[in-house]
Amino acid sequence: MSGFPQTGAPACRTDDSRAALTLCGAALVADASGALLWPAEGVLAVADLHLEKGSAFAARGRMLPPYDTRATLDRLAALIERETPARVLCLGDSFHDRRAAERMAPGDVERLRGLTAAVAEWVWITGNHDPEPPQGLGGRAVAECRLGPLVFRHEAQPGAVGELSGHLHPAAALVLAGRQRVRDRCFATDGAKLILPAFGSFTGGLNVLNPAISGLLAPRFEALLTTRGRIHRFPCERLSPDAGR
Repeated sequence: MSGFPQTGAPACRTDDSRAALTLCGAALVADASGALLWPAEGVLAVADLHLEKGSAFAARGRMLPPYDTRATLDRLAALIERETPARVLCLGDSFHDRRAAERMAPGDVERLRGLTAAVAEWVWITGNHDPEPPQGLGGRAVAECRLGPLVFRHEAQPGAVGELSGHLHPAAALVLAGRQRVRDRCFATDGAKLILPAFGSFTGGLNVLNPAISGLLAPRFEALLTTRGRIHRFPCERLSPDAGR
């Protein structure tokens, strides 16, 4: 069992890998992988894959293991196989830069083409890192995607309702009993909008209490912390800032 205490919030059981939430009447499911599911529409959404981030850093002399793309695609492929979605929506910054596809290993290129071909609809939403997603990998590129009451885009807009976005790589931190500190990626929502965690293997996280994130949400928002294959839901007042903040 988890060491997380009960918070009084409408929380998931501590052994759950999913959490249900509602946005503008749409019944959604946050998965501990960092993906968002909309079962009624057959949607699987992920944000900020940042494929080939490792090779981009290596080109600038900062050596990282060159396996981030493969690891990210492995996780994404497992999700698609498990969920069999009709639509996959990638919420921007799927590629770390404009030349990411040129640096991808041939096997990873074929793997990605196979994934896009296996789904009825694959949508690349453009981001600040990939304003023009690579050609020849399948899928279609759009600035945003509207489905029913929801809009999927890369960057959250102040005052937007029914919005799902990425870009900010939200993470939540809190101190448990015994002063153990936990910090990991999270979903952040105030009931009107939802910010997804980064899905990519080499993507860090910005604390949700940072004004860049909290300033986009209502004062009483919540974080769905993804850690150790589970989701834990906490109100913002339970969260901790990062050291020195």
